[in-house]
Amino acid sequence: MSETRELLLRWHRGDQQAMADLVQQEAQFVAAEVRKRLGRLLRRHHDTQDIVQATLLQALRSAPRFLVSDRDKLRGLLVRMVENSLYVQANHQLRGKRDVRREVSMPEVGDTALELEPCSPVTGPDAAASRSETRDWVSLALELLDHEDRAVIVLRDYEELGFAEIGRRLGIAEDAARMRHRRARPKLAETLLRLRRGELGELL
Repeated sequence: MSETRELLLRWHRGDQQAMADLVQQEAQFVAAEVRKRLGRLLRRHHDTQDIVQATLLQALRSAPRFLVSDRDKLRGLLVRMVENSLYVQANHQLRGKRDVRREVSMPEVGDTALELEPCSPVTGPDAAASRSETRDWVSLALELLDHEDRAVIVLRDYEELGFAEIGRRLGIAEDAARMRHRRARPKLAETLLRLRRGELGELL
């Protein structure tokens, strides 16, 4: 068993030290990736290393439980989670609006550990019907969408805002918000299907 998979399993079992070890091991790499994407506005307000560590802890505490053996895939997924959080914060600062990620009702996370390895057996139809497991898959798929697509789905389908308010929050017209949502939903469905097929590497 790889060290990455072992740490993830320990994390799933409630081992707080395993979570701390994951953050310590991956924070430097994730921070380097974040620096490439961090806008000047956000950089003025936050120390990169501090925000990466805080966001990684938040992501691991609230994200669905997942299993990978490939450290590169783990890193890629953690970078996307941090990037999504930073996008929301930057948008919040630019527009002087509420923090979308903190205030909306995201899918609840269950106890299932999602197996993301492409060589693993496909989840059986009975287990796949579990509402808890389905919420976990959707939550993880949302992290793999483009920032704009993710934001409009969260605001519409989880916060249940009207398109006029969504447009106001995202700085776009109401019709543009409606069109973005219409295009984002099929992308989420396709991402969810590919994720469950074990195509995490390609999606990253």
